[in-house]
Amino acid sequence: MSDPSTAFDDIVRSRRSLRAFLPRPVPRETLEHIFAVAQRAPSNCNTQPWLAHVASGESLEALRSRMSERFMAGDMSMDFPYEGKYEGVYKERQYGSAQALYDAVNIAREDTAGRQVQFMRNFTFFDAPHVAFMFLPEPFGLREAADLGMYAQTLMLAMTAHGLGSCPQTALSFQADFIRQSLGIDASNKLLFGISFGYPDADAPANTCVTDRASVVDSVVFHD
Repeated sequence: MSDPSTAFDDIVRSRRSLRAFLPRPVPRETLEHIFAVAQRAPSNCNTQPWLAHVASGESLEALRSRMSERFMAGDMSMDFPYEGKYEGVYKERQYGSAQALYDAVNIAREDTAGRQVQFMRNFTFFDAPHVAFMFLPEPFGLREAADLGMYAQTLMLAMTAHGLGSCPQTALSFQADFIRQSLGIDASNKLLFGISFGYPDADAPANTCVTDRASVVDSVVFHD
């Protein structure tokens, strides 16, 4: 048997945002197992304040066929404000991450049209066969959003452990009303983001993109 700590380290280090997937769907029993594992994620007082809606098959294709057109037409509705502004080292990290992706897909930084095409792939889910939309039920807010983040990370690590790739996408929250309407979701559930996932396309240039991480020295302060 492999050392559990080594296996876990390998899973965490190999998880990254992938942007190209094979069309092959994941078997339902595998999906149910992965999402059951993710339910072990921690939350404040074990409230588990999240709700995941997984779109596959015809439900997913109905969304895929319309979301790009709706976004380009300016049809947007968000449940949570998108007001993040990055300065200093955070802006540098954002720029470096974007540049790593553009380099992987051979898009020059000044190629505005090419960058727009790459961005719009968000709304076709990077050809993934599945998308998990992550909702916070009312009246939950910032603290519970942190719980949902821990759930999502646990979910994506479980996907990695089972040979799947994933990509968390804030862009999928830009059409919250349309997604709720399409999937028959009650308005009391507020969309925070989505995760496209499936079997990775190993030959896709986009999936060669690897981003840096800050060092422990820059991110952690130990008090003895």
